[in-house]
Parts: sequence; structure tokens; C-alpha cells
Amino acid sequence: MHDPDCLFCGIVKGDVPATVIYEDERTLAFMDISPATRGHCLVVPKAHAADIVAADPEAVAACSRTAQILADRALGRLGADGAAVVSFCRAAAGQTVFHLHFHVVPRYDGDGLELPWIPQPGDPGDIAAAAKELI
Repeated sequence: MHDPDCLFCGIVKGDVPATVIYEDERTLAFMDISPATRGHCLVVPKAHAADIVAADPEAVAACSRTAQILADRALGRLGADGAAVVSFCRAAAGQTVFHLHFHVVPRYDGDGLELPWIPQPGDPGDIAAAAKELI
């Protein structure tokens, strides 16, 4: 259930210090120590899973519910104008801690934070081909 080499498992067990802001039966949320914006926090399942693909679907759902609660709190309590909720899956996508986690990043008008890509129109043929493979 816990990986002894996992930083986030250490936080869940209480062996690694963290500023915990929410906890329920399946999830733990704590402040990110390298925040993108004021209020940036992380939501993790208490049971270890390397990423969203490896995780039990119920753990993913539980994390999503907790992320929703914290996004709402960011809007209502921190005065955020929006919230980004994101999870990276594997190193190629930018994951650096290999325990499933969701970033809840409060967004503020004019905060200067940019999405990881600038949306551009795609090639309709490529989009259709990828869609066929994903169905």
C-alpha cells in the first residue's frame, strides 16, 4: 500500500513534513512547496499508485472529488478567478514524483502563468486518425 522510497507515501504516513489542508478516508491534500501560484496544492491517494493509469479507478475518483473541493475553496476563500486541475502521467508528460497526484492551481487574472502549450488548430486528418485509434 505504501512505497518506502516514495516521497508522497512518506507524507501520507506522516514521516515527511507537509502542510496538510484536507484529509479523508482515501485522499490527502497538502500545499506544494514549489507553488505556481498562491494556494497551489496537491491531492494524492493514500494508497500508492505510480500514476493515473496504474491507479485504482476509485482512487482516481476520490482524488477528483477532493480536487473539486479544493478548487471551490480556492475560488471562494482565496479569491482566485479560476483553478487549473492537472495530473501528469509519466516522465515524458512532466511527472517528477511517481505517486499519482493532482495539482490544484488557483488562477488569478494577470498572474502570468501560462499553460504548458498554446492551443493551435490541429490537422483534421490527424485528429480523425488519432480518434479512430482511441475508440
